[in-house]
Amino acid sequence: MIADVKKTAEQKMNKSLETLKADFGKVRTGRAHTGILDHVMVDYYGNPTLVNQVASITLVDARTIGVQPFEKNMISPVEKAIRDADLGLNPSTNGNLIRVPMPMLTEERRRDLIKVVRGEAENAKVAVRNIRRDANEHLKKLLKDKEVSEDEERRAQDDVQKLTDRFVAEIDKALQAKESDLMAV
Repeated sequence: MIADVKKTAEQKMNKSLETLKADFGKVRTGRAHTGILDHVMVDYYGNPTLVNQVASITLVDARTIGVQPFEKNMISPVEKAIRDADLGLNPSTNGNLIRVPMPMLTEERRRDLIKVVRGEAENAKVAVRNIRRDANEHLKKLLKDKEVSEDEERRAQDDVQKLTDRFVAEIDKALQAKESDLMAV
């Protein structure tokens, strides 16, 4: 019982860490990468929808992303969503194609990207803490149902806390590495 709870918590925390690393990989230092638009939401007839579901996203060249909406009337909403996504991007429309040039990395742009990765790291920490909370609630339920003793439940909660601390430290380490990568000229 307890081993299952700890194993499930560790798997979920590991998945959160992998997701964070994948998100960090999308934050590029100078080259265009279509993954940077993965989380941009567009108002599609009143429903928030991911931009990659209403448009095809391609690389025009090393520094420019091309976004071509499937419907002509979606050009303006997609352009607005990219501009409002707080990614520091300034799209421009060229007929049916929205061009998203990647800005040169100035000191200010690097700082903006660091804010973005710090936000993603904080979201990962929150996810890990939520997993800890769920695991602890599950352990309390086992105790309440008299399937484990109080000592076993307490030890298991301590183990879950150690697991949480380990993953938070790994998230911090990944954040430090990404920050130093972004600040390298």
